Amino acid sequence: MTVVPVSLGDRSYEIRIEAGLLAKAGEILRPLLRGRTMAIVTDDHLEFHLATLQASLEAAGVASEAIVLPAGESTKSWPHLETLTDKLLQLGIERSDHIIALGGGVIGDLVGFAASILKRGCNFVQIPTTLLAQVDSSVGGKTAINSRAGKNLVGAFHQPALVLIDPQVLDTLPPREARAGYAEVVKYGLIDDFAFFEWCEANGAALLAGDPAAREYAIAHSVAAKARIVAQDERETTGKRALLNLGHTFGHALEAETGFSDKLLHGEGVAAGMALAFAFSAEQGLCPRQDSERVAAHLRAVGLPDGLKAAGITASGGRLVEHMLHDKKMEAGTLPFLLARGIGQTYLDKTVNLGNIAAFLDAQPR
Repeated sequence: MTVVPVSLGDRSYEIRIEAGLLAKAGEILRPLLRGRTMAIVTDDHLEFHLATLQASLEAAGVASEAIVLPAGESTKSWPHLETLTDKLLQLGIERSDHIIALGGGVIGDLVGFAASILKRGCNFVQIPTTLLAQVDSSVGGKTAINSRAGKNLVGAFHQPALVLIDPQVLDTLPPREARAGYAEVVKYGLIDDFAFFEWCEANGAALLAGDPAAREYAIAHSVAAKARIVAQDERETTGKRALLNLGHTFGHALEAETGFSDKLLHGEGVAAGMALAFAFSAEQGLCPRQDSERVAAHLRAVGLPDGLKAAGITASGGRLVEHMLHDKKMEAGTLPFLLARGIGQTYLDKTVNLGNIAAFLDAQPR
């Protein structure tokens, strides 16, 4: 088992990574039992993994109750938050209990937010079942739901008590979902780790083909990188954690244009967004054009969109900028962008003119 600590004082916790971990999660979760049962929240695409987890809990002498929600981004919403909190209260959840989030980023975000507000704060455990959730959203304590105005605009910082990652559950992940998750893997190389980007170029295809060693290395390396950044800037106050948003300002605008639907998965939007961030940096003379082209080439090679055309976006630059105006990072009318001086040299720029962004986007192939 690989154990990665997230050092946050009295909110510190561990990320445990091991193939087959889901089948023995009961042994690990048993000491966390406070009430009569453990509540598991999952979605209706994960019956197989739910059965494995519940069998493991039963073998460890732990009773469980499952709350099964619809799969999909639309579940990160006010109606489903209300449904979830009502069901948790009906189960008699107390502050000291640990709610288990078994699923991808949607379930993890929703359950984390519900835990943050239920009785003014309950414990929860992340058991991520997608590559994207395993390498990114399950770690760091960002929880949220979507609103009509945009993505993740209603939420809270609420750290999990534990994260259990079983790479074997990815065997059942659809290829498109795996590719979308891979965007968040390569992101860590693009931020500040050129050597890891080179590793991704050499091993990304094997990882996506299910190679166990490549998969486990990528997950462990990614969560260690995120844990390090989160420990330095838990609530994104110094700008260090903002680096983790590479590609997200562009990407969220693309997702908003598609109605946050399965027309463009979150990881696909992030991939296109990272390519656009590098292309804009190159256009502004900040980044070598060959670096921008190299990033786009790698994304294409693994089947991810490398811009507006590949993401199926035909909207004007002005319309996409309108979506950006709802970004939660807006401050005093200014929207900071993650730009790059090269691969592994991402930085936060608070001086970007949105008119320049709109003109840049208008000039991109459709």
